Amino acid sequence: MVRIEPRIDITCFTDAGCPWAYSANPALAVLRWRYASQLRWRLVMIGLTEDPQEYVERGYTPARSAAGYASFRDRYGMPFATEPRPRVLGTARGCRAVIATRLVAPERELAALRALQFAWFASTLLLDEDEGIAQALASVGGLDVDAVIARIDAPEVLAAYEADKAETRTAEGRPIDFQGKARQSDGPVRYSAPSLIFTALAGDEAGRSLEAGGFQPVEAYDVVIANLDTGLERREPPESPLAALQDFPDGLTTQELAAIMAPNNTLPDRLAAEVALIELAAEDRVRRLPLGDDALWLPA
Repeated sequence: MVRIEPRIDITCFTDAGCPWAYSANPALAVLRWRYASQLRWRLVMIGLTEDPQEYVERGYTPARSAAGYASFRDRYGMPFATEPRPRVLGTARGCRAVIATRLVAPERELAALRALQFAWFASTLLLDEDEGIAQALASVGGLDVDAVIARIDAPEVLAAYEADKAETRTAEGRPIDFQGKARQSDGPVRYSAPSLIFTALAGDEAGRSLEAGGFQPVEAYDVVIANLDTGLERREPPESPLAALQDFPDGLTTQELAAIMAPNNTLPDRLAAEVALIELAAEDRVRRLPLGDDALWLPA
């Protein structure tokens, strides 16, 4: 697709430690493939927990979390590891690492979020400690990890994090609240992850916003886009995973590729996607990096 100016802004409320946000990645990958640069994304970090004790007090344990990951894996197809961590984690420091990346290298912010998500759900790294965060971010090409770690506690990062948290906690009375998908875990009613707000930038609906709160299928996002701007170019699914990977140099999981390749109104064919990827790997045209129970596929 030829480079096109943005026509819709998407505000994405998310958190690297949320399995719902992680499991929505195939649907978000479809949007990125289908509409490319016509969508302009902005991440807002939720900050689900400041202290892991908050989760402990709600009854979470390493075993309970790992068992939950198995359920998400089987339902939605993203890679997971089910080995329990030594302890429960809080998400705040990982959120601030994403925000630090936003300030250090804004073009790598999404890649940093994905690296932390992969580490959160497909490893046992302690991602509320700097050493674990640094190990997770080491896979992000073009990122000065030391500079990111050094700024996690910087005043400008703390201020941006508090601004993200405040924006997240404005969901009372909004469509997400009406749907029962909002949450109230630390005071104000907040957006859950991943919640997307779409705002038209062009056409008759310019300035109008629509919400898709919480976990949604790709069809829900597509309905929102269709009701905001029918002037977008809509790219058809690629015939080969290799074509998709050219647009995603940081890689895609098997389920993400299967979702991108699925024709309209059909379920992703994960097996067919994986077979095609295996054949491409045998020809040294793609690389397979083991990830949890699956893999991250990258162009060779």
